[in-house]
Amino acid sequence: MPLRSRLQSFQTTDARALLPRRLLLGCLLFGLCLPGTAWAEAAINCQIQEHSCTQMIAGRTVELDITPKPVKAMKELTFRVQVSGGATPAPPYIDLGMPAMEMGPNTVKMEKGNNGVYEGKGVIVKCPSGKTIWEATVTLPETGQASFIFDVVY
Repeated sequence: MPLRSRLQSFQTTDARALLPRRLLLGCLLFGLCLPGTAWAEAAINCQIQEHSCTQMIAGRTVELDITPKPVKAMKELTFRVQVSGGATPAPPYIDLGMPAMEMGPNTVKMEKGNNGVYEGKGVIVKCPSGKTIWEATVTLPETGQASFIFDVVY
């Protein structure tokens, strides 16, 4: 067998044998398989397409709603946060992003309405990755944060 044929045979066999090791190495080096990375799917904890969502922050109930429905990317949306269980020292605000993926700043400023209700306008941008899972982090200044993870429509 000519040397060239033996080398090609060795390289082909070697490449197939090393494939699982190469995949594991790629996952470890680039973080593609690790939780908390851009490729890890976040657990949806808010069915915003169907109804508002509620979480607790330091003994206060925080309810988030987004309209109009269906909640779509690249459309102006109204974000509504209702806080019960005590007054807030300052209006809440919402940071929009994708779980475990660095995005540019996208903050929804809230204005106080009646009975602990705050409203603001914002846009959820369309991610070039095609992923549709988004996160709205509601911050109550001097109190804490709640993270609402939901699916949007592109």
